[in-house]
Amino acid sequence: MEEAPIQFIETWNTWGRYAAIFFIAFAILRVVLHFLKVITTKDYKMKYDYISENEITALWTSTILFLIGASILANSFVSEIGVFWFIIRGVVTFTIAFLIGVVINNMLKFYYPFSLEKRLKVLRFKPRISPKTGKKMKLMSEDEEDVYLDEGMQAEEEVFSIDYDVWLDEETGFTKIEKYAGHLHATECPECGYQTYKVIKEDVITKPTADTDGELIRYYECGFCDHRSQSTHRIGQLVIHEEASNVSMG
Repeated sequence: MEEAPIQFIETWNTWGRYAAIFFIAFAILRVVLHFLKVITTKDYKMKYDYISENEITALWTSTILFLIGASILANSFVSEIGVFWFIIRGVVTFTIAFLIGVVINNMLKFYYPFSLEKRLKVLRFKPRISPKTGKKMKLMSEDEEDVYLDEGMQAEEEVFSIDYDVWLDEETGFTKIEKYAGHLHATECPECGYQTYKVIKEDVITKPTADTDGELIRYYECGFCDHRSQSTHRIGQLVIHEEASNVSMG
């Protein structure tokens, strides 16, 4: 096979380095912007939501960009070799990058959620500061918070689709209600031990009323080993209340 022209090799090396620098720089910028956003977001709930929705995606996107850049860079210092070996070198390099990507993807999917959930839990239960007094607010217990939730909110909690945290400024009566995704987050699988076990479906068999309990069936599935199970849960009676006039729902 004919030797690759010197001009082609020089052009490839030059533009390949430019492209590699672009991809690597963009990968680093993606990570920096993400964590800059995390650091500069002061509201704990907003920070919780941003991290929960964006962190793994940001890390995976940066990984792809970095691997593409690194692969191009590794092939931008090419001496005069035949076209055949030039192609083989490129295929081998990108294959290695692909395998590294698979490993990192599995880590982000099956291992990283453990540490991420711990960080999110810390953010969720950090004491909120009252905008009225500047003092720490009190987190209401499950029993205490019902008086601050309407019937629809209570129903959402009872079927585990939504979980509400109620923070109270005991001095002024000011309340802050935060909405979370209930128990639908992935938890540790009892079969494989990965943080990939979550509710995929919920069926309300009997709806609760003000006088009777309800019944719910939850179906679980592991995203890694496909382990499945189901469990039946009691849904407590709805609490009917008149909202106190001095309670702020801000």
